[in-house]
Amino acid sequence: MIQELFDLSGRVALVTGAAQGMGRAMALALADAGADLMLADINPAGLNATAAQARELGRRVIPVTCDVTDIQQIRAMFAELDREMQEIDILANVAGPGQLGQPEDIDLDIMAEVIYGLTVARFCCCQEAGRRMLAAGKGSIINICSIGGVSALGRGNFPYSVGMGGVAQMTRELSAEWSGRGVRVNAILPAQVVNPGLAERMQADEELKAQFLSGIPIGRMGQPEDIAGLAVFLASDASAWITGALIPLDGGNLALNAGGSPGPAR
Repeated sequence: MIQELFDLSGRVALVTGAAQGMGRAMALALADAGADLMLADINPAGLNATAAQARELGRRVIPVTCDVTDIQQIRAMFAELDREMQEIDILANVAGPGQLGQPEDIDLDIMAEVIYGLTVARFCCCQEAGRRMLAAGKGSIINICSIGGVSALGRGNFPYSVGMGGVAQMTRELSAEWSGRGVRVNAILPAQVVNPGLAERMQADEELKAQFLSGIPIGRMGQPEDIAGLAVFLASDASAWITGALIPLDGGNLALNAGGSPGPAR
C-alpha cells in the first residue's frame, strides 16, 4: 500500500533544466518511480545524456531543446507535449536565470531579465501545464524556489532573491486557485546545492564554502540527488493533501537563527 502511493507508473512528467543538477536528479527520480518524461534544457548534450539514462530505466523520453525564459519556445514545447504525450500529470519547474549584483549598482535591464525569467516565464510554464491539468482534473506542479525566496541571502543575490520571492507567492496563489480543481502546486526551497556554477564560485573564493557551511547545521553542502525523494513525494499520491507548501531542502538553514551556530560534530 505505501509503495503504491509513490508509484508514478502511467504518468507523464515535464522537467525543465534537465541537463544537469537538480533538474537531472528530479528527472531520473521520477523516471525511476515509473513516470514517462518530456525533458527540456538549452544544453542538448546534457539533455540527451539525461534522456539516455531515463530510457535505461525503461521509460519513454522526449528531449526538447528549449529556452524556458522564452515564451514562444515554452508554448512550442507544450504543443510538442500535446503531440507526443497527449497529457501531463507532473510539471517540475526547475530552470531559471540568476545574476549577482548589488542593489545600488544593478542595471535595471538585468534586473528585469532575471525577474522575467524567474516569475513571468516560470508562470507561463505553470499556466500551460495548469490548463491541461485542470481539463483532466488532476496534476502536480513542483516549482523550484529557494531559501532566498523567503529569507534574505545578501552577498549580491538581490535580483535572484526578489525573483524567487515571486515564485514563492506564485506557488501559494496558484494552489489557492487550482487545488480545489485537482491541481496541487508546491515549491521546494533549496539552500546551497553544489552545481558547476557554485563550484566555480567556491573555488574562486576560498572563504565562501565555509560561509555557506556556517549556516547549514547538518554540516555539508547539498547535492543534486538530495532532491530525489522529495520530488517523487510531491509528484505522487503520497502528498495528496499537501498543496501550497514551501518545503525547505536546506540542511537546516532556515531553522537556524541568524545569530546561532551549528552544534559540534559528533
